[in-house]
Amino acid sequence: MMQRTVMTTSKYPEKPITLIVPFSAGGGMDLLARAMEKTASTNLGQPLIIINKPGGGGTIGWNELAGAAPDGYTIGISGVDLILQSLYGSTKYNYPTALEPIVQITSSPYVMVVQANQPWKNVDDLIGYARQHPGQIKIGNSGVGSVAHVLSEMLAHTAGITLESVPFRGGSEALTALLGGHIQATFTSPATIRDHIKNGTLRVVAVPNEQRLTDPIFANAPTFKEQGLDIVFSNWMGVAIPKEMPIEVKTKLADGLKAIILDPEFKIKLENIGLQVDYLPPQEVQKKWLDDSQKISKIVKETGILDRFKEQRNNSN
Repeated sequence: MMQRTVMTTSKYPEKPITLIVPFSAGGGMDLLARAMEKTASTNLGQPLIIINKPGGGGTIGWNELAGAAPDGYTIGISGVDLILQSLYGSTKYNYPTALEPIVQITSSPYVMVVQANQPWKNVDDLIGYARQHPGQIKIGNSGVGSVAHVLSEMLAHTAGITLESVPFRGGSEALTALLGGHIQATFTSPATIRDHIKNGTLRVVAVPNEQRLTDPIFANAPTFKEQGLDIVFSNWMGVAIPKEMPIEVKTKLADGLKAIILDPEFKIKLENIGLQVDYLPPQEVQKKWLDDSQKISKIVKETGILDRFKEQRNNSN
């Protein structure tokens, strides 16, 4: 029996592995996947073929992943959005049960950004403007029900203001709209805006984190808590797989992904896009999925966000 297991394990992987990114190119998940791609052949034994499947706040890509054969040749980038989308009751699959986390790669906060030429230096300025001009501030997000959407609804609820949420197919599209002046603000990953902060085109007005970011580029950006608003919500990203994957394939895949994540070259690439390695193995990341599912469910229900999401989704259908 032991010999047969080793033989089965040694056959995998025999061909390139498809890595589904459920958001558009240029966003935080896509940048993470591209960094993984660089050392995959060395550490995993086969190259990663990255396929972007944007739309539906991640649901289009995760639907494809959940319906894929559990043979180890189709895997996908996962994030908090995956848990959120399943709370709304309109997805094809319940992702936390249809998919299985295999590793966590990184965890990071979002940042709230505006164009640097706008008069809002901080959240108080923006809130003051929103109170005087209800609904005139358009705040973009990466899809109805996404983390960025949750954060904008949390801000509106906590501050008692009206913001117009504008959904896009991904964070990079929302960022493009912000740069073009079509929206006034968005929540996004620090990784996607580092260059815009460095060259002065965008300004971070708040970070939904317990502490300020350690990255020198963002070190001056205050937290929401510092500005009197109890908004704390961070993101994590990892890799998920379809359920029922054979244990020997799953073990080999988990070992290969660990080797990619802990590779010094990968660590440098992540730091270059403003992310830090925060590796968790299969057992620990599974516990985190369960804990976060409970915590996030509580947040969206208690603040009334869940009802607003369902109303928006009905109106958009």
